[in-house]
Amino acid sequence: MHRIWQLFDPRRVLIALFAFLTALGFLIHFVVLMSPDTNWLPSKAIEAPASSMTAMPPERTMN
Repeated sequence: MHRIWQLFDPRRVLIALFAFLTALGFLIHFVVLMSPDTNWLPSKAIEAPASSMTAMPPERTMN
């Protein structure tokens, strides 16, 4: 195993590994967030325009 580290600089290998895993993590999270079934972030609420609202029915009275 020590011969492998004689061929490669450990600092560069660890920095490259960290950069690769960080990029892979961001990629996976963005792909999952793009799917509507697995998106865990709340989306903006779509409000109905006031013109499509109807009046409430009259109150019932108990006689």
